[in-house]
Amino acid sequence: MQLEYKSQVEKDIEILKQDLPTLFEKDISYDIYTDEIYFEDPVNKFKWKFNYRIIFWTLRFHAGLFFTEIFFDLHDVYQLDENTIFAKWTVRGTLRVPWKAKIFFNGHSNYKLNKDGFIYEHIDTWDREPSKILRQFFRKGEK
Repeated sequence: MQLEYKSQVEKDIEILKQDLPTLFEKDISYDIYTDEIYFEDPVNKFKWKFNYRIIFWTLRFHAGLFFTEIFFDLHDVYQLDENTIFAKWTVRGTLRVPWKAKIFFNGHSNYKLNKDGFIYEHIDTWDREPSKILRQFFRKGEK
């Protein structure tokens, strides 16, 4: 059992390393998540894999609609403790407005693992409040 758990956690980490940098461009793999996955960030809170899929579709849709460029820079992914995977990242981009406003914020994700090594909880923390991130949209970007 322990070997299977360790193998699943290693798989989780590898998939997160592959999926996260391109989450604004293409869909992620959902095989490492439980059906009852709980997600929370400063603006969303929900349960179930169907809703989890919708949030990632929404991110891609809005990224294409509102940004000329947007990036999810993944800095690190590792097993924090026996039941947690930790990911550190930055979101940055250029808003599709004449003044080319820039968005930039750092965050981290905590992924909780069940007894089989699958992710049942994903909690995102941002380095600033959503309202402060939105204010970036009204500042002029660099040329």
